[in-house]
Amino acid sequence: MTKDTSNQFAGLKTVLTVLLAGSLAIFAGVAQAEWKLNLQEPVTDLARRIYDLHTFLTIFVTIIFVGVFGVLGYSLVMHTRKRGHKAADFHDNLTVEILWTLIPAVILVAIAVPATIALVNQRDTSKADMTIKVTGYQWKWGYEYMSGDATGIKFISVLSTPRAQIENKEAKGENYLLEVDRHLVVPVNKKVRILTTATDVIHNWSVPAFAVKTDAVPGFVRDAWFKADKEGTYRGQCSELCGKDHGFMPIVVDVVSEAKYAEWVAAQQKEMAAAADDPNKVFTLDELVKRGEKVYTTNCAGCHQPTGKGVPPAFPALDGSAIVKGPKERHLAIVINGKPGTAMAAFGAQLNDADIASVVAYERNAWSNKLNDVIQPAEVKALRGK
Repeated sequence: MTKDTSNQFAGLKTVLTVLLAGSLAIFAGVAQAEWKLNLQEPVTDLARRIYDLHTFLTIFVTIIFVGVFGVLGYSLVMHTRKRGHKAADFHDNLTVEILWTLIPAVILVAIAVPATIALVNQRDTSKADMTIKVTGYQWKWGYEYMSGDATGIKFISVLSTPRAQIENKEAKGENYLLEVDRHLVVPVNKKVRILTTATDVIHNWSVPAFAVKTDAVPGFVRDAWFKADKEGTYRGQCSELCGKDHGFMPIVVDVVSEAKYAEWVAAQQKEMAAAADDPNKVFTLDELVKRGEKVYTTNCAGCHQPTGKGVPPAFPALDGSAIVKGPKERHLAIVINGKPGTAMAAFGAQLNDADIASVVAYERNAWSNKLNDVIQPAEVKALRGK
């Protein structure tokens, strides 16, 4: 064997070694990863109908694809000049023209009929057992039960994935970016009507396992429905590009038995009664700051950061801010009404008077903003009325 030949074999061996190592690394990753190449498991009749329609169309289209390209490939390979074939000289074949018009028409009808039935069923929100209003905010969901024993229960549902995971300072959790602090809870085998709207931009409430995907549009109310027949926890996300933190707006729904649902309703009503604030209560500065820190962490830290430094220019700093250090009436007004044309949402509909008073007091006394301002809920109430 010559030296050149030896060098060629050595080079080839090196290349093969690298390719083998790379392949093993890829397959090792594949073995550890959970591959999901289909829709979420359906848990409603409507979702199963859509799932079956999707499967049928996938198979049907695959058969057409294989048939068409199989004939095309066979013709390209077998009907060549080298094999002695000569192109046919014909045109205006009425039979062929009728066939290639009728066959696609029949195919379209075969697809349209089940698709139309599913679509009509998807829009039929009549005879619901309960109604829940869903309001989209940047970047969280508000839920309000509007019928049945749960009437009056309302809360805000916020992403609960730790900031350390988002910033890659900790290992990602099992439900990374798909967990919230408060779950929507509904009973199994009950038709739930969802009314969606929004306060700022267009959002989309989507839970694939229920076959629900509906826009939440400011100034409009849209509806959808689902009837889950299997208990469990089901997850979705906002499916509309609604801003910088669009990916931080998950949906979590717990489907429970009627007995557990009744227990949850009773617990929520008891919690709401205990948390109800006396509008005439006077808070101390320490009480306001302690409560305000929790409200800030839940509602404000995502944009303005836990340090109050913000992410300028989109999210201005609150530490040393002219607004925070300025007249408290102006500060309160921005928190209550938001700031049009910016990402600053209006929290007047999301937070009660005590929460707004406490979070503004916290901002005016946190970081370097040592103003010693005490703001009472009565001041917020009075400002709302203006």
